[in-house]
Amino acid sequence: MCRVLLAFLRGSQKVASKKTRRLLDKSKTFHVTCGVTICIFSVLHVAAHLVNALNFSENYNEEFVTLNAANYRGEDPRKLLFATIPGLTGVIMVLVLFLMCTASTYAIRVSNYDIFWYTHNLFFVFYMLLMLHVSGGVLKYQTNLEEHPPGCFNPNKTLRQNLTVPKALGELFPDYTTEPFPEDPPVPEPFAQNSFTRVCSEEPKFQSHFPETWFWISGPLCLYCVERLYRYIRSNKPVTITSVISHPSNVLEVRMVKDDFEARPGQYVILHCPRVSALESHPFTLTMVRNSGLQCSWLTLAGRSMGTGSLHYTKATFGVHLKVVGDWTERFRDLLLLHSNQDTEILPIFQQRRYPKLYVDGPFGSPFEESLNYEVSLCVAGGIGVTPFASVLNTLLDGWKCYKLRRLYFIWVCRDIESFRWFADLLCMLHNKLWQENRPDYINIQLYLSQTDGIQKIIGEKYQALNSRLLIGRPRWKLLFDDIAKCNRRKTIGVFCCGPNKISKILHKLSNSSNSYGTRFEYNKESFS
Repeated sequence: MCRVLLAFLRGSQKVASKKTRRLLDKSKTFHVTCGVTICIFSVLHVAAHLVNALNFSENYNEEFVTLNAANYRGEDPRKLLFATIPGLTGVIMVLVLFLMCTASTYAIRVSNYDIFWYTHNLFFVFYMLLMLHVSGGVLKYQTNLEEHPPGCFNPNKTLRQNLTVPKALGELFPDYTTEPFPEDPPVPEPFAQNSFTRVCSEEPKFQSHFPETWFWISGPLCLYCVERLYRYIRSNKPVTITSVISHPSNVLEVRMVKDDFEARPGQYVILHCPRVSALESHPFTLTMVRNSGLQCSWLTLAGRSMGTGSLHYTKATFGVHLKVVGDWTERFRDLLLLHSNQDTEILPIFQQRRYPKLYVDGPFGSPFEESLNYEVSLCVAGGIGVTPFASVLNTLLDGWKCYKLRRLYFIWVCRDIESFRWFADLLCMLHNKLWQENRPDYINIQLYLSQTDGIQKIIGEKYQALNSRLLIGRPRWKLLFDDIAKCNRRKTIGVFCCGPNKISKILHKLSNSSNSYGTRFEYNKESFS
């Protein structure tokens, strides 16, 4: 979950393998897998200790006082759980883990993200308790293995166990057995059978383990804390909001300016507005990055101005599109717009009210950075999932010849016809630019409308290039993949998806399917870490 480290590894040349970079995109999946694994083994761990607490109490043995956690036979097991350091810290960790797991479910995250955010940050408390958990000395090891190896023969102890009390002593001490005293004490059977058994020279001695949990936790925890500190220092200066645009279908566009900001197409940032929430922040994909400095014709990174021998960073203008679907986005919209229920165009600075302070953390890497590194790419967006591809399209609008990409299939599925207006101007400008450069086959645009209400609204001279590419219904994915494979024989095609899980699963399955044209599809999916 170290986003800066992952972004550095993805953008550096040290990870040259495309397959290895794709593994970095599974960081969130790996994080969730680790969390589920911890939960499963925690249940087994707790169940075993509950049985242990009962056994310590019922099977107390005075011969093994140092190994027994109980103080006497029949001691209340609850005392072991709530009156000892291992027991009390374990109970609190179980409660913390239960809160983190339940609040991480999809239903909670969608209905109330605040609960997920605040409970998930209890991980720091969990780790602190985990380091204290082993300080009670329950786990012990034997210190005199040389003098008392496992399975050794202790003659004094063995003889005492086999001796019986004479009758005369039995009458004086009725607590002892009245069996006859044997003439010759029998030789212990194990010792008689195995002449190679070692003899114990002393009783076993035990000592508590020195806590080692800190050794395994401190490294990753320090790395995470250092990254959080670096991110805090990097994002402690608020950005300047230059404009706010309210788009159809409850979508808000925010454009900002920040010093020394550089980003690659497809990356995302984390927005934090203290007036909305003191601790809560949310990731949003960059849809536009513009650098105010001069850009050379061989520019390869959006937002970076390169000279012949050095880098020079200036103010960068960048923007994000966010869909108002929750409490945080609703409060954020109300603070930005003059009237929350009014569709506002770009207003000059002097006509706008004072915007709230907004802090930007990032940018961070995402799978869509690879979309320009394939010769052929298939980009599939569902609704607001088009935002990762907007920055890619904006970058191609600035210049496409410096990239490896030579053909782009862009599929956009929406329920509402008005949703296409979010980036209709961008698509039309890119389409016209490629036609003027005699490369109309560079991008293949297909817009799918799942609902037919109000289809006539997009018809007009301004979007004439898109009207011919507007289709009714849903894509026939199998035929689409077969057609792309046929047109790009024996090539590797990057498949990028940001949309509903249903579409993602279909594309993932088709990407792993074989075809008769020798075309290989590599699947990539957006997943904010």
